[in-house]
Amino acid sequence: MPVRKGKHRVSAVLAAVALLVGGAASAHGEPSGHRSGDWPTWQGDKSGSRFNAAERRIAPWSVGKLKLKWAFAYPKNGFPAKSQPAVVDGVVYFGSPDGKFHALDARTGANRWTFDLAPVNPRAVVIDGPAVARGKVYFGDNSGFLYALEQRTGKVVWAKDTEPHVAGMHTSSPLYHDGRIYVGASSGENINPDRNYPCCTFRGHVDSFDAETGELAWRYFTTPEPQAVGTWPSGATRYEPSGAGVWSSPVVDERTNTLYVGTGNLYSGTTGDFDSLLALDARTGGVRWKQQVTKADTWRLLCGFPDAEGYCPGQKDGTALDYDLGATPTLFRANGRTMVGIGQKSGVFHVFDARTGEVSWRRQLSKPMPGGGLSGIQWGSSYDGKRLYTATNYGNPGTVFALDPVDGDVLWETPNPADGCTTGGAAKHPKVCVLAHTPAVTTSPGLVYEGSDDGKMRIYDAGTGKVRWEFDTIREFEGVNGLTGHGSSISGNGGAVVANGMLYVQSGYWPSYPSDHGNVLLAFGL
Repeated sequence: MPVRKGKHRVSAVLAAVALLVGGAASAHGEPSGHRSGDWPTWQGDKSGSRFNAAERRIAPWSVGKLKLKWAFAYPKNGFPAKSQPAVVDGVVYFGSPDGKFHALDARTGANRWTFDLAPVNPRAVVIDGPAVARGKVYFGDNSGFLYALEQRTGKVVWAKDTEPHVAGMHTSSPLYHDGRIYVGASSGENINPDRNYPCCTFRGHVDSFDAETGELAWRYFTTPEPQAVGTWPSGATRYEPSGAGVWSSPVVDERTNTLYVGTGNLYSGTTGDFDSLLALDARTGGVRWKQQVTKADTWRLLCGFPDAEGYCPGQKDGTALDYDLGATPTLFRANGRTMVGIGQKSGVFHVFDARTGEVSWRRQLSKPMPGGGLSGIQWGSSYDGKRLYTATNYGNPGTVFALDPVDGDVLWETPNPADGCTTGGAAKHPKVCVLAHTPAVTTSPGLVYEGSDDGKMRIYDAGTGKVRWEFDTIREFEGVNGLTGHGSSISGNGGAVVANGMLYVQSGYWPSYPSDHGNVLLAFGL
């Protein structure tokens, strides 16, 4: 049951902000090139609200009538479904685990066009979500290529290998702003379990590209150049510092032309912009301010091995935390000031003055887990002009929260329903199921959307936290593309997308429920 807490103070200024997001033009006047009910980018809008103010059909009085309209099934190849869709002009755009990128009719799921990434990059899988702007569709892949396709036809406008490191990839989804594409780079270098691997040489970075040509405008590295500083116990060369990947998507304040993005933990060493919120000049990449929220955090997969102390210097002293800022920031107004909030994998939600970087408030929403950041906030939060909404992952159980944007007071909290692992498809897999929330939170007027690792997509009442609708995805689905698919945990790397009376959900993430079939994209309507 939801637990209501704190006060319900919302200023007129806060309420008015809801009218400025989700429209056909941005809050600051730049034409968006799409209809007011569309969802053209991972964040929903440039400010990171993940709020569709124009949604009127899916509403508190109609949400109970949502039904599955169609499913798109993926081939089974070991990759989960991660690419959050964009919806523009009646078409839904997304990548699939088999190296394809699709454009489907948003209402029926009928194919408009499909782009095969293999001729450009044979190793490509799309795990980020696309951005649609100015007649083009932008997205990255798991080895660092960035693509721009014609929105209408799917033909390549440009495709660039943007990653200097062999392990680099794009989990960050691109953001279009003022003729530029902004995107972060992360890597899986630190999950290599081989003790003989010369760890580590990847440097996280934030990039700005010309949207028309794909040419690099600027690049901001989050660590200095790694240097060989000795050897690991195996004799492999030891490099440091490294890491601080940018897993999440940036947002931009159009009034000040400031880009905000979070960074992850180090892989080796102790220096760099790790676990930091960066405020960068969007035109030049220059630092306006930065806030580091963890004093020490050097983590690699070997930190979880009990006999790997020599490979993980932070293992003994408790600084191998994996406490990334892996969530996308959210810009909002409070007490007449523009603020920027971001969730951390430690379970803390941080809020700063967007102009100065001064701390406004912090709220601990779940207890951190030793040696790993699974307890906290994973991918992102939402703001509807009244409240901030976020969810914790392994929070014993994971919980959805509504926060007062002025001071972080908890207005309500709704734990993952206790029967999540004993009902529906999850009940057959008690050793797999957990009561946890990996996806980013989404909102529309009066409603909050959040999926669970128990395989259920839920919609909550924005005012009370009561569950208004639930759908179990751990089952088989016949896809409109002729394949059979099977749901699993509701996907991270994004969250629910609400656009023009439809709800789109990717089902397929870790923990993975066993099946002979690949995962699914599900589309719901009234």
